[in-house]
Amino acid sequence: MSAVDRQPAGARGPAPDLEIDEQGFALVDGRLVPLSEARVSVAAHGLNYGTGCFEGIRAYWQEDHQELYLLKLIEHYQRFARSASLLHISLGATPEELADATRRLLETSQIRQDVYVRPLAVKASRSIKVGLRPLEGLVAVYTTSLGDYMPLSGLALQVSSWRRIPDNAIPSRAKTTGSYVNAALALDQAKQDGYDDAILLDQAGHVAEASAANLFMVRRGTLVTPPVTSDILEGITRQLVLELAAEMGIPCLEREVDRTELYMADELFLTGTGVQVASVASVDGRAVKDGTVGPITARLQDRFFLAARGLDPDHRAWLTPVYGTSAKG
Repeated sequence: MSAVDRQPAGARGPAPDLEIDEQGFALVDGRLVPLSEARVSVAAHGLNYGTGCFEGIRAYWQEDHQELYLLKLIEHYQRFARSASLLHISLGATPEELADATRRLLETSQIRQDVYVRPLAVKASRSIKVGLRPLEGLVAVYTTSLGDYMPLSGLALQVSSWRRIPDNAIPSRAKTTGSYVNAALALDQAKQDGYDDAILLDQAGHVAEASAANLFMVRRGTLVTPPVTSDILEGITRQLVLELAAEMGIPCLEREVDRTELYMADELFLTGTGVQVASVASVDGRAVKDGTVGPITARLQDRFFLAARGLDPDHRAWLTPVYGTSAKG
């Protein structure tokens, strides 16, 4: 069996709803400090008004290589820089410098397990006035062990009564901290109603995305996903999956998706740094086909994890090794 035929597991680690262990370290404005000492004031502008932005980056441990691989590290920091610029927060470093600092943080911590990296930039000035300038920013990076954000198959989703915030209200292309209240409300409603996650519609009534993940649909052998003009986050994992699909000869379309198409889809799955590639079994109590993982979803899921764990030599460029060892094909 070749490397690309193997079936790797998802992320290994604690559930996302467990409290973060503060035994590790964090970078705060370029300084290495114990995570337990990384604090901002309760009067910080970002805490009071949600004026901040963040990223989520996965790193996968590959035992055979004795290596920790950061997935799409530079791309995440490039998006982080765009989000920060929108909020007039100076990061004080280039994406490349932040990426190198993150690699050194993980190396110093001697982490040898799957890990989640959280870059965060917030307005730290103690100010009561709403606004963005000339408030000072604080930039931090911390890590935490994290398993699968949600199950990789069998997900039951609900179309939410909450609508996705339009880009003209809060920019959907930026991962701003305050905008995630929208996701939290939709997810809370779905959980209360017995579902795993929510699907939000945009203001025009078309499908946007899940609470914190992009959505893909398969109809008649074609992979379909809402366009970036449907108030979605321009997901890095979303783009990665589109690239994989193109390489595998799977037809792809980015177009508006109607709610009822979800009920008639042959396959549905979510993508994102947190959820990775996760198959959807039902929407609003209606099974997606027979409720099992579809063939296209399964192929993309397998290829994703092979690439993320350094087992696909065709996609080594997506990875940044922390310890610098030479991965074997």
